[in-house]
Amino acid sequence: MTIAIVDYGMGNLHSVSKACERLGFDTVVTGDPSVILNASGVLLPGVGAFGDAMDNLRESGLDAVVREVAAGGKPLLGICLGMQLLFDTSEEHGDHQGLGILPGRVVRFEGGTYKVPHMGWNKLEYVNASSPIFEGLEEGHVYFVHSYHVLPARKEDLLAVTDYGQPVTAIVGRGNVYGMQFHPEKSGEMGMSLLRNFMELAEGAKRV
Repeated sequence: MTIAIVDYGMGNLHSVSKACERLGFDTVVTGDPSVILNASGVLLPGVGAFGDAMDNLRESGLDAVVREVAAGGKPLLGICLGMQLLFDTSEEHGDHQGLGILPGRVVRFEGGTYKVPHMGWNKLEYVNASSPIFEGLEEGHVYFVHSYHVLPARKEDLLAVTDYGQPVTAIVGRGNVYGMQFHPEKSGEMGMSLLRNFMELAEGAKRV
């Protein structure tokens, strides 16, 4: 089993790859559509601005590849900015179209006494504890770094939130598609366990 980590010029590819290796899974960092489409599961990391990321995905043709992965039922996980890219639109530095795999929009933190960006450890609160991504895991703390957050259009896509002056979308999921706003590879035992659960979902899908 090989997990493809999508390389579109923006993302914490090395740290994600190393985290997967520590869990005992084979990964390949690639921008090759055939490798991505033939992998057991796909990770879409991301660090930086939404608009720049979408430009890179479109210019490389990988936007269509990621949509094909999602439509084909292969396990797909968006991480940090990668989760935001799964949605319809973002207001980060203007209005931008996302991948449109999940309905919803990305907005900036507004008001309140909290600092922006949201940076640090916060506790997950499960909204749908029966999701397989939480198999064997109690609620725990994970590490966030972001100035924008997702407002899913369908409440059933919301799997976990965290409290940062308001309920903030932390994990989303629908079918084979998942997203984590935080960095699981930097989130200690909790983050690594969530990443392992996704990898095992990918492994199981391949075996079927």
